[in-house]
Amino acid sequence: MSLLALALYSLASVADAGSGKRGLVFTPNPQYPEDNKLWRPQDGDLTWYYNYGSMPSPVYSDIPQGQFDFVPMMWGVGSDPTGTTWLDEVKGVISNGRNITHALAFNEPDAPNSWGGSDVAPHKAAQAWVANFEPLAKMGVKLGLPAVTGAPSGLDWLKQFLGNCSDIVSNGGKTKNCTWDIIPVHWYDNFAGLASHIGERRALWPDAEIWVTEYAYAHQDLQPTQEYYNQTADYFDKESYIGRYSYFGAFRSKNSSVGANAPFLNDAGKLTDIGAWYLGKSATGVNPQSKAFSVGPSGLLAGSIAALAGLVVASI
Repeated sequence: MSLLALALYSLASVADAGSGKRGLVFTPNPQYPEDNKLWRPQDGDLTWYYNYGSMPSPVYSDIPQGQFDFVPMMWGVGSDPTGTTWLDEVKGVISNGRNITHALAFNEPDAPNSWGGSDVAPHKAAQAWVANFEPLAKMGVKLGLPAVTGAPSGLDWLKQFLGNCSDIVSNGGKTKNCTWDIIPVHWYDNFAGLASHIGERRALWPDAEIWVTEYAYAHQDLQPTQEYYNQTADYFDKESYIGRYSYFGAFRSKNSSVGANAPFLNDAGKLTDIGAWYLGKSATGVNPQSKAFSVGPSGLLAGSIAALAGLVVASI
C-alpha cells in the first residue's frame, strides 16, 4: 500500500461503529429538542441508554427495547431510604411490556449536590438498595453498583456501602452479601489514570463486569480531547471485561460542564468530530466552539490532512 493510500485509509477508519457496547447518557436540553433526535439509534451505533431516572424518555419511547435498551437508574435517595417508589415505577415499566434487563444505582453518591453528586451516606444507600434493588435481582435484572466518582474517596465509600448492605441482608445471622453484577465507572481525566482506575477495581473484583457510564477528557485542548476519545473507544471495544460504555457529551458545547471541546455538538447543534465518531460516522471538521458549521478542519482531522498534504508533496 502506498503512503498516500495508507494516509487516506487512516482518515477513513477514524470513525468506528463500535462493538455493540456503546450507549447514550441522555441529558436533554429543553431549549433544543431537535438535538434529541440525533441520538436515535441508526445501524446499531448506539444500543442502549440511561437518563438518570426510572422511566424511558418520551422521545425514545416508540423504539423497541431490543433496539435501544433503556436502563433505569435510581439517581439518589429520598427522605425515606426504605421507600419503594422507584422500584414500583420500574416494575410498572416492566408490566407495560418493556424487558428491563439491567438497572443502575446512585449517581456519584460520594459527591455533594453542588458537584452533581447525589450526596448519599453509605448506610442510607444500603437501605435503599435492599428495598429497591434486591427485589429486581430476584426478577433476573442485573444490577450496577453505585457509580462513585473517580476520587480515591469513591472506593472507600463503595467498600463501606457494601459492608452496610451485607449487615442489612445478614440481619444478625450468617454473613451474606448484597446482589450485584456490574461496577460502573466515572472518569474525567487522562487515559493512564482511567486504565489504572479500572485496574484497581478489577484487582478487587476480578470477575465483575465494568461499565464506564460517564467519561470524557474534561477541560482540555481539542487535539488531546480527540486523541483521548479514540484511545478510550478502542480500549473499551477490545476489552471483554468492559460490558458497556457511554461518553458524557450528548449536548452543545455552550452547555458543557466538562469543557468546550468534549461535547458531541457545537454551539449551533452540528455534530463535532467526536460526536460523529461516536455515532459511527466520519469526521465532520466542525469545531466544537463554533456557532455554525465549520468548513475548516479541526483537531486530529487538521493534523491528518496536514500529514496527507506532506505525503502528497513528498511524492511529487
